[in-house]
Amino acid sequence: MGRIPDAFIDDLLARTDIVEVIAARVPLKRQGREYTARCPFHDERSPSFTVSPTKQFYHCFGCGAHGTAIKFLMEYDRLEFLDAVEELARRAGVEVPRETRQQHQRGDFSELYAACEAAARFFQQQLAASAKAQAYLDKRGVDADNRARFGIGYAPDAWDALKAALGTDERRLALLDKVGLLSKSDSNRVYDKFRDRVIFPIHDRRGRVIAFGGRVLDKDDSPKYLNSPETPLFHKGRELYGLWQVRQAHSKIPRLIVVEGYMDVVALFQYGVNTAVATLGTATTPDHAELLFRNAGDVYFCFDGDRAGRGAAWKALESVLPRMRDGRQAFFLFLPEGEDPDTIVRSEGAHGFDARLRAATPLSEFFYAELSRDVNLGTLDGKARLAERAKPMLAQIPDGAFRDLMQQRLTELTGVGRTAAVEVQSPPRLPRRGATTPAPKRSLVRSAIALLLHQPALAEAATPPYRFIALRQPGIPLLVELIELARARPGISTGAILEHFAEREEAEALHKLAVVDLPGDPEGWRNEFADALARLEEQTHAQRRTELLQRQRETGLSDAEKDELRALLALRLR
Repeated sequence: MGRIPDAFIDDLLARTDIVEVIAARVPLKRQGREYTARCPFHDERSPSFTVSPTKQFYHCFGCGAHGTAIKFLMEYDRLEFLDAVEELARRAGVEVPRETRQQHQRGDFSELYAACEAAARFFQQQLAASAKAQAYLDKRGVDADNRARFGIGYAPDAWDALKAALGTDERRLALLDKVGLLSKSDSNRVYDKFRDRVIFPIHDRRGRVIAFGGRVLDKDDSPKYLNSPETPLFHKGRELYGLWQVRQAHSKIPRLIVVEGYMDVVALFQYGVNTAVATLGTATTPDHAELLFRNAGDVYFCFDGDRAGRGAAWKALESVLPRMRDGRQAFFLFLPEGEDPDTIVRSEGAHGFDARLRAATPLSEFFYAELSRDVNLGTLDGKARLAERAKPMLAQIPDGAFRDLMQQRLTELTGVGRTAAVEVQSPPRLPRRGATTPAPKRSLVRSAIALLLHQPALAEAATPPYRFIALRQPGIPLLVELIELARARPGISTGAILEHFAEREEAEALHKLAVVDLPGDPEGWRNEFADALARLEEQTHAQRRTELLQRQRETGLSDAEKDELRALLALRLR
């Protein structure tokens, strides 16, 4: 997919009033130079969500959610990046660069989408004509409304029913093959991939059919489920079956329940539990985890209680743990042997299934129970083993209250205090807005970066060559990169800078610097920034003087180095 030019993103964010974008979805109240509201991304009683029209970004001091207008649309409207860009471009009356827009619209893929839609219609027509398939769905209690909601169909018990109906020429045959609807034998015979199966179309987040899942009618047949292969439209590790239907049922999804099979999702919907989704024949991936939390703050993983089910639950935990920022919750529901969500909801109804969800195991409890399974916590050796297992995993949790509490629980279980391995990755948390705790004293480099974030135009005063670039201090390369970015893209906003670094490891630290109000005024910042650069240059001179003096003592200096040292010593005397 084509990358949108940085200059276009800068211009788009400059044309966009983030206050207008957010106020159209969340009631904002003016407070000084900023706007506040209750955070739309987690439950809270008092407002901790702020929107800055000057910096062009939002931040929640409660859960840590933050970003530009693009990120807000992605999180609140649950849009993909390019869809969010398209929406802002439409509001601003500009067009996304032609090449990017064409690739986003997947002009090359339009025929593939059409082939999937045609196949979905064919399977639905075949269901209407098959008494056997209808009887199966009747037996499973799937009514007409749910059949229509999920677009359920039937693949006839024939080798080439779909191929004969839709593959009327070589081009159409090639399209059916490319979207995974055809298979080929060792003798090169081409035939339908799905035969004598109930068909469940898989929709993307825009409601387009991108793949299919097929379930056997006879429980003795195998494989029980057959999924489309990976195609240009379908990547099973990034899609969730039923998410499109859940989003149609809710303007704001209260929770998501992750189950294993298509029929589990359909059965739960049938009985009024309309927040279920399923992974597509694969373990929960990091992409799944991000997609789940983008749509709901509470996620319930529903697995069998056997060894395989607990193994699948642990894989899910590993994927969600690095995404457990404050305000998000994950739970694990383990079902009795021989039961699945389909059978449970049929026997206990929505009320009974909901009661099981309320009793589900929180992630924190499951985490320590699994890590302690073969550990004797009555011994020092056992406590040490648990601590060593937990430390690297706790380090993956985003900074916040949840991470602190998980660490506290480890201390309770083992007596081991906060470890250096965890401390190193926990930068000091910024005080909540309005708190009286004084901000820690910043280094010169951090101060220069913070000033530049608040007023990117300050970069105009930093003309190359940047003599302080040789200074061996943390943050110098980042400071130089920020100066060059701001000089290369005049008028860039704070929000646009943060967008530029959104996928980089420096993103979180930059945001924390940008969100804290600086004392003084813009004119004072200009003098402070110039002073910081001058002092960094002085430190660079001092570093070089030290190097030359040490070399003079050890090996002697060349004539050029002696001249350089004399000049540096003269600078110190000024």
